[in-house]
Amino acid sequence: MAVLAVQAIRRMRGGAQSQLMLGADGKLWVVKFQNNPQHLRVLANELIATRLAEAVGLTVPLTDVVEVTEWLIANTPDLGVEMPRGLSQRYSPGLQFGSQFVGGLMPGQVVDYLPEAQLDEVRNLAEFAGMLAIDKWTGNCNGRQAVFERKPRERKYRATFIDQGFCFNAGEWTFPDAPLRGIYARNKVYARVTGWPSFEPWLSRIETMDASTLWRIAEAVPPAWYGGDTTQIERLMEQMLVRRGRVRELIASFRDSDRDPFPLWNRNQVIAVPGQFPDPAKFGVAGKFVM
Repeated sequence: MAVLAVQAIRRMRGGAQSQLMLGADGKLWVVKFQNNPQHLRVLANELIATRLAEAVGLTVPLTDVVEVTEWLIANTPDLGVEMPRGLSQRYSPGLQFGSQFVGGLMPGQVVDYLPEAQLDEVRNLAEFAGMLAIDKWTGNCNGRQAVFERKPRERKYRATFIDQGFCFNAGEWTFPDAPLRGIYARNKVYARVTGWPSFEPWLSRIETMDASTLWRIAEAVPPAWYGGDTTQIERLMEQMLVRRGRVRELIASFRDSDRDPFPLWNRNQVIAVPGQFPDPAKFGVAGKFVM
């Protein structure tokens, strides 16, 4: 059952022109609407990629489907979206994507930038390697986004990985892999990577993720977010199953790039790389998508 939005609070920064909204559950939600300026499918991308990251144990916001009624839109001034060429329109009512606002109703301190020296003190800095594995798996064509939260009376921040809308190449649902796609802007977050063990346990969890986990996540996506064509989302999930066996290759491509992100990587380290995964049809995934 979707969370019912009861109040619009303010527009958030970013190309999707999300709205910070209060839900009937008493929580704050960052809501992306179906008629956002980026693409309808970014809602599906957000839900799928965030829940995949959650499934492997990374720090991401809780996600849900948020219902925004026509009455709320009609009775909220300025609840609209700016479109290209100076046009504007009201947000569409219906089922939207929501991620819980980091910090909640009583936040400590939440920032989207930390000075270089403070990055060393982020509690879960190692998770940037795990999120890199997710971004390579999902073909994120945007830079990696994160916010840093410090609770009251705490000294250190914790990173939360947000904004998965451009995974799967945004609205295209293709995978034009490139070494410098889906990475964080500063090498500092990767400075402690010394080899494949630095990507654990997240990388192994991706490579061994059961097909049923992907299908369960896909089934939670409202059909309206991908035009109701289930063959398209089935094809996306089948590609994701195959790509589990390519994540190391994609990370290695970034490692070997001119960016030189892992200065401590021991190239002489011998690591057994898993063999190729079976054809997805052998998992019995074809025709398994149930709405």
